[in-house]
Amino acid sequence: MDLHKIETFALSLPGAQLSIKWGDHRAFVVGEKMFAILSGPEGPKILSFKCSDLAFELLIEREGLVPAPYMARAKWVRLEDPAAMDDEEIEARLTEAHRLIAAKLPKRLRPAGF
Repeated sequence: MDLHKIETFALSLPGAQLSIKWGDHRAFVVGEKMFAILSGPEGPKILSFKCSDLAFELLIEREGLVPAPYMARAKWVRLEDPAAMDDEEIEARLTEAHRLIAAKLPKRLRPAGF
């Protein structure tokens, strides 16, 4: 999945917004909490996202996926090799990351339907 498709999909999730962090990284947030990050336009294109405890343990065993630097303790995974996941799995992982973060938000910050 190319970066434009990832961005378009992430922003289609309820209440999702784009926030530029650390100079040029594209952070996707819901209720001001990050659920996914795309590296900046310079350098390798890397996607990191929040996942459940079980998914974290399973995903980091796969080729092309590693614990996300600085975020692994919060169960974030970094997709270093885009070939490690097909488009459908990326969309499913982003949807789950969004759900995990939105579910922990105070009611006043949750998007409609949560």
